[in-house]
Amino acid sequence: MTPPRSAFGAPLQGGAAGGPAKPAPRRSLARLFQLLSPRAEFRRWWQNRLPLTDTWQLGQRNIYILPTRAGFTFVGTLVVMLLAAINYQLNLGYALTFLLAGAGVVSMHLTHGNLRGLTLHLRPLSPGFAGEPVQLEVVLSSLGHERHGLALRFEDRSQWGRAMAWCDAPAGGQASVQLSFVPPHRGWHPAPALVLETLFPFGLFRAWTVWRPAARALAWPKPEHPVPPLPRNASTAGDEHARHRSSGSELDGVRPWRRGDTMRQVVWKKVARSGELVSRETAGTASRALWLDWADAGTTDTELRLSRLAAWVLLADREGLDCGLRLPGRELPPQNGDAHRRAALDLLAQWP
Repeated sequence: MTPPRSAFGAPLQGGAAGGPAKPAPRRSLARLFQLLSPRAEFRRWWQNRLPLTDTWQLGQRNIYILPTRAGFTFVGTLVVMLLAAINYQLNLGYALTFLLAGAGVVSMHLTHGNLRGLTLHLRPLSPGFAGEPVQLEVVLSSLGHERHGLALRFEDRSQWGRAMAWCDAPAGGQASVQLSFVPPHRGWHPAPALVLETLFPFGLFRAWTVWRPAARALAWPKPEHPVPPLPRNASTAGDEHARHRSSGSELDGVRPWRRGDTMRQVVWKKVARSGELVSRETAGTASRALWLDWADAGTTDTELRLSRLAAWVLLADREGLDCGLRLPGRELPPQNGDAHRRAALDLLAQWP
């Protein structure tokens, strides 16, 4: 039975049996107000001005710099020192004040230059299951001097967490840094906006850039656990690859190698010529085609159907079975192998 939901779509938590429903947790309303806050609106407006690209070149137009708390404290200290030097006419006070001020200005240029000239590139994202981390690997290329104290994080910390990855980029070389985010549901998910920042060398200034990658990650339906048994009526007589098993030694042809094939079934001559692993196909080794049908999932919940079908696809792949997938309006012919398993999961992730 579907649990009652609030006006905002959040499930309500009931108390004792027959008791009144309690309101959703406060964090759901807090999240809603956070999405509607002026700060979130400004963030969306600002990000919409940035181009979508998987390669980000840092220059004067996309690097921002401001003093940190330590920087403001440093400036306040310089003001106090300058006033003291003026009041007491201390020549050494003037010298020390302007010397430290010059060091602060040089620090600002070094902090900005620590990012200027870097090139960021996001490697292609691998698909995964909903609720599991998707890894973002960013390659930083430095054509000039060595870069120190580079930190990569998500721009929206409230949604993706406060994780931060640090690295140094060698002069004329590359460095890679990884972050991961968790897609909450199946389907396509754009890569979150990223921020690369640095406080090098003294922490008086913070320089950063905001980057919107164009890559998207595909999240497959989370497989049902425990895995239900495969449906008994998933294969029919008309779907058999071999209808006679008495002549098990009869050679029908060759096929791509499947997990579970013995070494005697491998056609080594063809492997030597083509470099691809193929096996002998005989009537005795042929198997029935397994059809995983939408109607066999046995539930009316769409997401639960997809989750069960994903679990069946993985189970059939582990057992080395040829399986096909039937969805309303879509059909994937029976086959085996990693490419077929991924095609079936991709179909489930993008349906309807």
